[in-house]
Amino acid sequence: MGKAFLSRDDSSPKSGSSAPVQAGRALWRQLGAGLITGASDDDPSGIGTYAQAGAGWGFGLGWTLLLTYPLMVAIQAISARIGRTTGCGIAGNLRQHYPSALLRSIVGLLLAANILNLGADLGAMAECLRLLVRSLPAWLWVAFFGGVCIVLQLFCSYARYVAVLKWLTLGLLSYFAVLAVVRVSWLAVLEGLLWPHWSSDRSLWLMVVALLGTTISPYLFFWQAGQEVEDTKAHPARIPLRRKPSQGPSALARIRTDTLIGMAMSNLVGLAILITAGATLYPNGIHQVTTAAQAAQGLRPLAGSLAFLLFTVGLIGSGLLAVPVLAGSAAYAVGEACGWPVGLSRKPLRAKAFYATIAAATFIGALANAASVSPMQALVWAAVINGIVAVPVMVLVMLMATSARVMGPFQISMRLRAFGWAATAVMLLAAAGLVWSVVRSS
Repeated sequence: MGKAFLSRDDSSPKSGSSAPVQAGRALWRQLGAGLITGASDDDPSGIGTYAQAGAGWGFGLGWTLLLTYPLMVAIQAISARIGRTTGCGIAGNLRQHYPSALLRSIVGLLLAANILNLGADLGAMAECLRLLVRSLPAWLWVAFFGGVCIVLQLFCSYARYVAVLKWLTLGLLSYFAVLAVVRVSWLAVLEGLLWPHWSSDRSLWLMVVALLGTTISPYLFFWQAGQEVEDTKAHPARIPLRRKPSQGPSALARIRTDTLIGMAMSNLVGLAILITAGATLYPNGIHQVTTAAQAAQGLRPLAGSLAFLLFTVGLIGSGLLAVPVLAGSAAYAVGEACGWPVGLSRKPLRAKAFYATIAAATFIGALANAASVSPMQALVWAAVINGIVAVPVMVLVMLMATSARVMGPFQISMRLRAFGWAATAVMLLAAAGLVWSVVRSS
């Protein structure tokens, strides 16, 4: 994006270069909110979950990432369409069409989950960097990473900042590079993808629930919808589709391509991490991974220093991408719920409360590390809250997307409705499983 922003939702390749290069440039220009959203889903806490799945069950849970792909595409595309069609994010539409008590409850739960995730991600990044630079304490790295994320959001122009996030997504390619230096039984991987191993083992089903919860998270809905609104504001020629229906075909085609590719990257990276852990940690008897940093450290004696380095660099890069998305989605939700001026395209002095929310969420998350809050405990509670809040948010997103009052002539198709409601049903089962596991373990 950045200078690659166009005045329309579609793009045309420039002359003077070969057809594949033209096509590649045109595709890169189309990618934005969906790509960033999908990549940010592979945050350090998600990486830890995928690594634990591979360490505990080898390749046996790979099928979950095939299952969630079409569900992720559906709910994220629906969220993006709401933002592009109405010119308001998820919380803004909830504020207009639903009771304020419901809005406050959902936004409060989202804010709590995002802050817990922020803290856990900052802690994981610091722990990983300490594996490379042992001379400095972890709290200093937590403060450093938190400060960098806040400063970039405060002082970078919107176009430049989104361009930075977009290029950061390429850092996740390091996880595919890890696979190139790890010995993998691809036949066993294929079996894990296509032939699920069912079991009544409670720990296995808890891991399935965790994988679903870390893949389909409420903050992603708010972020992608908010970015579609931001992109509309950043391009004077782009107008919300309810006011300019003629822009619909190109806008919806771009959203579809962006989301398909972004969610594919998200799940392929998750699968690469699961395969890496399943090919190295699992056969060597390392079945318990409590943090992403522990997974990275475990790779060094089993797969070599290069695999360890690539895994660690990828984790730090994913955190630099995910922390701003977590803080930003919280600020969009809170700001729209309160009726504040919101948006990274606004100058800080014109959206003081919005930027203060970003800074406060990041600061409180960092402070949780200084207060010696267990990162794993924070992740457990974040997963519980995300699992609980995802279901009502998804129900409301589906109701808005099928409402003529909200979407006008841009109500979603029957096929998208089917996948969206299927995703909601899966998350309902995941939420029930999370609540059950907490009750059983307490």
